[in-house]
Amino acid sequence: MHMTKAKKSGFTLIELMIVVAIIGILAAIAIPKFADLIRKSGEGASKGNLGSVRSALSIYYGDMEGQYPDRMSSLTVGGKYLANVPNAKTPNYHADSSGEINGDTALSATPSDVGGWVYNNLAGNTNIGNMIINCTHTDTKGSVWTSY
Repeated sequence: MHMTKAKKSGFTLIELMIVVAIIGILAAIAIPKFADLIRKSGEGASKGNLGSVRSALSIYYGDMEGQYPDRMSSLTVGGKYLANVPNAKTPNYHADSSGEINGDTALSATPSDVGGWVYNNLAGNTNIGNMIINCTHTDTKGSVWTSY
């Protein structure tokens, strides 16, 4: 009779522990990078929304022969300029908001810093039609949101 040894297959405990340790190290490196990418994408969306609103204001100004709207919501009437007022996203500081503050707070030393938009609608003001993001914090590049 011939006796054969049964061959065992599988991983040893030490091999499994090494694999788990490697996966843990990779996760510790990757997770902060993903969080940073999510914040950057929110910032990019906010800057894009600001550009869209400014473009709509310019088109409105041209159509109305030199008159800016009293409120940003005027841009959404009939959907001609904007379907809706987009959100201002300032990740890690304020909730996404399409709220609007009207007046010349764009020139004041301390905007209210509550998120949303600041729209200068004061007739006769040299900065009428100016539009900024209402946040005094900085983005990932260190620029203050109100500087855009």
